Amino acid sequence: MPSLGADMDDGTVLEWLVAPGDVVRKGDIVAVVDTSKSAVDVECFDSGTIERLLVPVGRTVPVGTPLAMIGTGEPGGKAPAREEPERAEAPAPPPTPVPPPTPAAPPAPAAPPVPPPAPEPSPTPTTGSAPAPAPPPPPPTPKPQPTPAPAPPSAPTPPPTPSPRTPPSAPPTQAPAAKVPASPPVRAYAKRAGVDLADVRGTGRGGAITRADIDRTAPARPPQPGTGARISPYARRLAREKNIDLATVPGPVIHGRDVQAAESATAEGEPAGKAPAERAPRAAAREAIAALMSRSKKEIPHYYLATTIDLGTALDWLHERNRHAGVDDRIIPAALLFKATSRAASAVPALNGHWIEGRFRPSTVVRLGVAVSLRGGGLLVPGIDDPGARPLDEVMRMLTDVVARARGGRLRSSDLEPASLTVTNLGEGAESVQGVIYPPQVALVGFGAIVRRPWAVGDLLGVRPVVTATLAADHRASDGATGARFLDTLDHLLQRPEDLR
Repeated sequence: MPSLGADMDDGTVLEWLVAPGDVVRKGDIVAVVDTSKSAVDVECFDSGTIERLLVPVGRTVPVGTPLAMIGTGEPGGKAPAREEPERAEAPAPPPTPVPPPTPAAPPAPAAPPVPPPAPEPSPTPTTGSAPAPAPPPPPPTPKPQPTPAPAPPSAPTPPPTPSPRTPPSAPPTQAPAAKVPASPPVRAYAKRAGVDLADVRGTGRGGAITRADIDRTAPARPPQPGTGARISPYARRLAREKNIDLATVPGPVIHGRDVQAAESATAEGEPAGKAPAERAPRAAAREAIAALMSRSKKEIPHYYLATTIDLGTALDWLHERNRHAGVDDRIIPAALLFKATSRAASAVPALNGHWIEGRFRPSTVVRLGVAVSLRGGGLLVPGIDDPGARPLDEVMRMLTDVVARARGGRLRSSDLEPASLTVTNLGEGAESVQGVIYPPQVALVGFGAIVRRPWAVGDLLGVRPVVTATLAADHRASDGATGARFLDTLDHLLQRPEDLR
């Protein structure tokens, strides 16, 4: 059970997306767990084959409890190896005899009379009346095949082979089927979903087929009452909470994310009076935030600083850049503010890290937490690794992606790994924000709305776009002079936006 924040002591397994025998790769989503704030996708930390699920759906366990066991063997080859013996049993006899040339002898109508498998050994008697062990040596003997005369005695034998040999054109087709890299549980899953494995392209290690591959291939049809669509317990719970009719959710197998997608698709046109029945989960999220913020204000001696930054140069540069970019490639000011904050944190490392066990532990990299307000209330803080070292357009993509997934309930466990510094960007309704530090971090940076104000540049007075940047910092880890240096560095970076590209 991963730790998804300082306020998380335990988690509840809502849904397993894999079963024993499934092949997984590092980074694959294998389960959904419930934290006090939201449901989060849990990613796999290793590649291999799921051997055993240790925590059943619905059980709450402490952080650090093993959830499943993964075998680290060659997963791509394991599944076929398990199934090949079953299928190889039938084709096994055909490979040893070399009668493929003799099928020319099927004209012998004696074939039907001699179907008993006993004649199968008779190819070896042709080579001589040697006992059963003799067949292994004969492989070289059939090659010369200098005895066409004995072929008549063996003629009764070929017929049995032709009759099974007429299907033997099937063994070749079966052989590829046997090589389809899918574990027995995945094969059973495909059968329930009505999917032919031959039509599925595996994305697992070594081309192995996973449940996700089957879900992608399965025909997307809404499950009608009584069709036997498989619905996970978590999907049922979500459907109840969000007033989603499961009959409108497509697919033969319905997971929680399918219900969330159905909710997103209908949310825009939903009447205001028809609010989903999410009171209990929202209340739990609010309680978790209350506990964490209370702890922060009790334990952390906050100090606050603020400065007003002229964004005229930065916004002019952004406008010029966006003028030559496509709609999907345009960058908003928030991306510039986030990258500048990351660079400033690298320059002033005393604000980038954690207060743990009575001392400050600086972080070697900047992992920037993004405070995301949820539409139904509440707050999540997913993280972005080192935005200061990434191109600005990549920062924009990552920011857009993580905010969308946070609001859509699709965060992964890796998104919620502890950040070293958090940024909150209200963007509307407030010109400044005095934030509460997210423990065990030692600082929080806030940006208010960008507004136009009278501003003196040199001896000239004009109207410029400005933003108020605030810093809440932990007095145990730094002093006001350190905080002031951070804000000054931030201002300096935003006056040279071309260096942030």
